[in-house]
Amino acid sequence: MSEISKRAEAPSIPNSQPGPKAESEDIYEKLERAVEECLKLSSDTATSSATISRLEPKSPQPNTARSPENSQIADILPMPASERVVEPEIEVRPKPAGGQPAEAKGAEGMVTIEGDTGPLRTESNPPGKSPAAGGGPGSGGGGGKFHKRLEPVDFSASLKAGIDAVRTNLAFVMLFTVASNVLVLAIPVYLFQISDRVLTSRSLDTLVMLTIIIVAAVILQAAFDALRRCILMRTAVEVAAQLGAPILSAAARASLQSNGKEYQILGDLQQVRSFLVSRTLLSFLDAPIAPVFVLAVFLIHPHLGYIVVLTALLLLAFTLVNQRMTAEPFAEANTAQVKANLHLESMSRNSQIINALAMIPETVQIWGRDTASSLRSQVVAQDRNITIASISKACRLVTQIAMLGWGAYLSIEGELTGGMVIAASIIAGRALAPIEGAIEGWNQYSQSRAAYGRITALLKSSPLNFERLNLPKPEGRLDVERLLYVPQGTKRVVLNGISFSLQPGDSLAIIGNSGAGKTTLGKMLVGSILPTSGNVRLDLMDLRNWDQRQFGENIGYLPQDVQLFPGTIKANIARMRQDATDEQIYRAAMLADVHEMIANLPHGYETVVATDGSPLSGGQKQRIALARAFFGDPRMVVLDEPNSNLDGAGDAALLRALQHAKENRITVATITQRPALLNTVDKILLVVNGTVALFGMRMEVLKAIEARGISIENGSFGHQLQ
Repeated sequence: MSEISKRAEAPSIPNSQPGPKAESEDIYEKLERAVEECLKLSSDTATSSATISRLEPKSPQPNTARSPENSQIADILPMPASERVVEPEIEVRPKPAGGQPAEAKGAEGMVTIEGDTGPLRTESNPPGKSPAAGGGPGSGGGGGKFHKRLEPVDFSASLKAGIDAVRTNLAFVMLFTVASNVLVLAIPVYLFQISDRVLTSRSLDTLVMLTIIIVAAVILQAAFDALRRCILMRTAVEVAAQLGAPILSAAARASLQSNGKEYQILGDLQQVRSFLVSRTLLSFLDAPIAPVFVLAVFLIHPHLGYIVVLTALLLLAFTLVNQRMTAEPFAEANTAQVKANLHLESMSRNSQIINALAMIPETVQIWGRDTASSLRSQVVAQDRNITIASISKACRLVTQIAMLGWGAYLSIEGELTGGMVIAASIIAGRALAPIEGAIEGWNQYSQSRAAYGRITALLKSSPLNFERLNLPKPEGRLDVERLLYVPQGTKRVVLNGISFSLQPGDSLAIIGNSGAGKTTLGKMLVGSILPTSGNVRLDLMDLRNWDQRQFGENIGYLPQDVQLFPGTIKANIARMRQDATDEQIYRAAMLADVHEMIANLPHGYETVVATDGSPLSGGQKQRIALARAFFGDPRMVVLDEPNSNLDGAGDAALLRALQHAKENRITVATITQRPALLNTVDKILLVVNGTVALFGMRMEVLKAIEARGISIENGSFGHQLQ
């Protein structure tokens, strides 16, 4: 970043009448000494040194008001009305390269942006005063200091790290595989030596020594095989550790544009893990060593080598046929199984409705239909796979017979010994075993390859990969520009040309008939649904360009369908954050006016909530979710039917919560069908058939609605708005 230099003018000190020149010069000297003392104190902790030009007197500027910004200097110097003061210039220059690192914390009133060694001077707030809008942290209207630019999440890097871990570990596994396969030759060598030497020489010493050597080789081969299996097991664990969190994060983000099927990719990760510890992978790892065994057979006799090569080519042809015949049914089985799993999750979420309305047979029938479709496709694929695997096994056994028969003929002709024939048969079986194992495990391999492809596509295409600037805390200004939303796979326009603006601290009621698109609009305001076209901007920045974490920390959302997470009430209010303080949780509960309700529960904030929300009632869940929306002092809150499950006491608490939000300058958008909340808002937006029918100040919109002859008294009025 280029050098940044900012000139900050010293606050003016009020005066009304010019004084004597000597007295003015004395004030200059006092002011100069005071500034030098302040700079001397700040230099002990500043991130970089700065040279300050000498203060030169200028023409005095009369000022009869004493502003809060000059209170610090006013405390140092008495400021009678007769005094005149100059406005000195303070120049802050960045320290040359090689000074303090950019990460070092600057002195108070200094902001350091990453990559820049020079500070930016900012005005600190007087004690006890709230910062003005756009300036500084705190309870004011947003603003604040810039944070460091966030590094991109870069799921591609996580994927690369997982692949690198697999490749590194597979390199060691291959070393043990080579050693293990070489030691496998100990058995045929042992048989060859016994047949051709021990039995003919009748030497017990040779037999004992040969047996000891071969036993040691077998033990070593077993150790190498165990080591490579252990490495593969740890590789599978490392892959899960590297990719689990990125996959879940990317799936959560991608689910905005789908029905949540991306969460199934976590099952794909389990599929990849299973493949890494399977015998199928070991067969693939053994395959590169097969030519060594074929070469050993050629060394015994070329005729036997040709038999092995011919069989290997035949098995490879079976492998290709197997892949072509099973790919389509396996894909169909996987698709149907995903549908069945999604329906199973839906049944789990709606278990109370299913039992209350006696819908168990129907829901099980739907699940059974998808599961049966998956099983039918699996049966077709497995039948073909088993048939080809059986043919390949029979082919290998015929090869063994051919090896022994032709070997016996060569032995009769005097070209081979009996031990060489047996050894060649064993080595040939070892050469063909990896190909046969690959055919038998082809289903697992194809499923794992498809699972890896889905994982790669999800991680590489995730919008979370792109870098976002971590902006100052927002003030709460909301701009909606020409929103158009057409759900994927349909041609129905849900929202069309929605535009409006809210200033920080404004409160808006979104009203309209059922199906007008109010809930969809509310979801777009918090970024849980992305528009087909148009923009939603918070503090002028499109929601898609906000850092996702920072944006979520500065907004609150109460959905129409309230869901709490399994855990304590405290954890639910804190949005499951481990770093949340008790003070933040208490403040959110007070802001939402639910502290008294929580205090009346047997275990208070430590009350454990189950998956279905028990032991809380619907209204209590809604109020806890309201506190969750207000957690972290958000600058914008969207409430979708916040009083749909509330009783009279809950309604009163909701009104108090909205009043608290107004006092804290929180921008609030409330979707409602009830007129009770309209008295608490500043503006009203009337949505009809996905378009803006009316938008403006509360009284103006209410008068326009009444002019249409629509009554908004005594209950819900959404069905009357056309």
